[in-house]
Amino acid sequence: MASIDTSGGDSGHKKGPGVKKAKKLSTRVDMTPMVDLGFLLITFFIFTATMETPKGMKILMPKDVNDPKKQNEAKESGALTIMLGKPFPPGTGKPDPVYFYHGQLKVDAGVNNFETTTFKGIRDIIIKKKADVIGRHTHDFDQGKESICKELQDNANKAKDPEWKNACLSRDLVIIIKPGPDANYKMMVDILDEMTINQVKTYAIVKILDQELELVRLTEASAGIK
Repeated sequence: MASIDTSGGDSGHKKGPGVKKAKKLSTRVDMTPMVDLGFLLITFFIFTATMETPKGMKILMPKDVNDPKKQNEAKESGALTIMLGKPFPPGTGKPDPVYFYHGQLKVDAGVNNFETTTFKGIRDIIIKKKADVIGRHTHDFDQGKESICKELQDNANKAKDPEWKNACLSRDLVIIIKPGPDANYKMMVDILDEMTINQVKTYAIVKILDQELELVRLTEASAGIK
């Protein structure tokens, strides 16, 4: 609360009969509402800062080791490799292509498992792959594997995964994402969204191989992507 005393005072005035005495005035400014407003603003900014905590997606990158025996391994039957290439030019209205293959890449004579789809189609591919892996589940529960499965189910249940009971059955599913040098940021975000939507527990972002990149560019050329 502030108080300002404004008075004419006696300085410079004559004293005596007939001289009118100056009236003293006191102007007080109540600062209480300003203090209340200050506390309200402080509370508001603290609350909004707490609400807008950074959120991100946890990604485990492959180990950087030289020994092939110590590198991350995945079962061929449960592996799905997805490659991202160059998008169609804006304005064409065509969906961006997505390339994939199951297990190991095979492009020998008479055998070619390199395929092309779209982001809408890759979701169906992931769903079918996940169902196939669950259907081929052959894990036994010896040597402590039962506790491993229980831990996987508990973690999936805590994450509110509607398919938490299949967390152990689908643990062999591994999706390998390989963005090419021409892939854009949106394509990468879209494919990571598919991992979340389809509840893929294990996936990795890996550098695309020269052979894979060559196949991608040949397919792009045949599709008219420049």
